[in-house]
Amino acid sequence: MQTHQRIKLRHLRTFVEIARRGALKHTAKALNMTQPAVSKVLKDLEDILGYRLVVRNRSGASLTEAGELFLQYAEQSLATLQQGLTSLSAMQTGAAGQLRVGALPSVAARLFPLAAQRFREVSPGALLIVEQGSHQTLVSRLRSGELDLVVGRLGAPETMAGLSFTQIYSERVACVVAMDHPLVACTRIEDILDWPVIYPPLNAAIRPLVDRLFLANGMGVPTDRLESVSHAFGRAMALGPMRAVWLISEGVVAGDILAGVLRLLELDTSSTSGPVGVMARSEEEEAPISRLFRSAMMKSLTDLPTLWPGQGGEGPPL
Repeated sequence: MQTHQRIKLRHLRTFVEIARRGALKHTAKALNMTQPAVSKVLKDLEDILGYRLVVRNRSGASLTEAGELFLQYAEQSLATLQQGLTSLSAMQTGAAGQLRVGALPSVAARLFPLAAQRFREVSPGALLIVEQGSHQTLVSRLRSGELDLVVGRLGAPETMAGLSFTQIYSERVACVVAMDHPLVACTRIEDILDWPVIYPPLNAAIRPLVDRLFLANGMGVPTDRLESVSHAFGRAMALGPMRAVWLISEGVVAGDILAGVLRLLELDTSSTSGPVGVMARSEEEEAPISRLFRSAMMKSLTDLPTLWPGQGGEGPPL
């Protein structure tokens, strides 16, 4: 067993108290221990570290050079632990305040409902505020301090200045139609141009990926198109009399696909796969409430079913 694994909380507390009190007898009284018990804990710590930390004399106890050095880290460890306990207590009592999170449509529609449920279980006193919008809008609000986190696709390098990005999974663009659409057996992407297309607008994070997909297949941007990433609008157009073909991040339509409302066309859109992750202001230390929400999201990923047949190696099933 490594040295740090043998050090217990009682070792650190006792040692720090000896340093503060300057005498073992005063330490024993403060910790409600006997003086021999304090001596034993100190000796155990010194044996584990292989250094003498305290010298006893008539006036009490003083630290050795090794003791002075170790004291800094022992105090930091106890302070960090106390901060964690205080934060957890605040979460439970509702004193933790609120977390403002921006979510791109694909994340808001699929991952966030599961993550929000888990977050409430571990932090029932905290207020979670989820706001949806375009990548450009959400990132701008994050940078100004209006949002604490943004979860969505990684944007262009010029949009990420001053922000950090931590990937949590990958997702691709889906091409969907109504269940009874004539294209349900379509395997050639060029065939969708015979129908109106709901296409991502210029400010959408997936627009460059969809543009490249069309170019790679010898096609330009569809002439007969409407541009939107709105779930309500795209769904209505796909299911309505226009019988539109909808190109959208898979997370936005995952629920409709699994419920049998929309049909995922068997087209190769793997080139549109890209990272989805958490964006934060890089210069700031992350708050405990944010770390809890990140943890809730990561645990929620395992509960999401796979949409793509044979999918593997891309990360969590989104």
